[in-house]
Amino acid sequence: MSFLKNLFGTKKEEEQQMAQLKIGIVLGSTREGRVSPQVGAWVKAIADKRGDAQYEIIDIADFKLPLLGEAGDASGAAAWSEKIASCDGFVFIVQEYNHSITGALKNALDYLRVEWNNKAAGIVSYGSVGGARAAEHLRGILGELLVADVRVHPALSLFTDFENGTEFKPKEVQDESVNQMLDQLIPWSKALFTIR
Repeated sequence: MSFLKNLFGTKKEEEQQMAQLKIGIVLGSTREGRVSPQVGAWVKAIADKRGDAQYEIIDIADFKLPLLGEAGDASGAAAWSEKIASCDGFVFIVQEYNHSITGALKNALDYLRVEWNNKAAGIVSYGSVGGARAAEHLRGILGELLVADVRVHPALSLFTDFENGTEFKPKEVQDESVNQMLDQLIPWSKALFTIR
């Protein structure tokens, strides 16, 4: 019996391990005047009520990441690697810039490889059409990084979920959309945890 216990652990040990899931809420914009911190704080407030994981906002702007391969102060690269490696899953807060994701988010994704592998992600996007085109571009990038993105995708409209394009005031239905996305993200994060 002890052989099987060592191999598979106990149900209690597994539950404790899963309760410690860490989900990073990645803010995908670094520009001045951005609204992603408002959206990220809203997602975290909804997520924290669930009690199914530890949720943390990860702001790309807090890390010094010059364009990959170019000279510059890359002193934040090691901290970026450590932060992403410590997460079991992600919620990407994605804004649409010219029908795609921001250069800052693409650069931050490209900085790492194995730290992303075999993890799950949800996407919360915003833009004139809910950021849908940016979300679809991000899905292709995540696939290459071996990140399994979930289907439910809260899409926020600049016209109905923001006041004057700057003050975030989501429609009530969006809260349920975030919970549905997290309902998919948590089981996938647990499943992928077992193969890392």
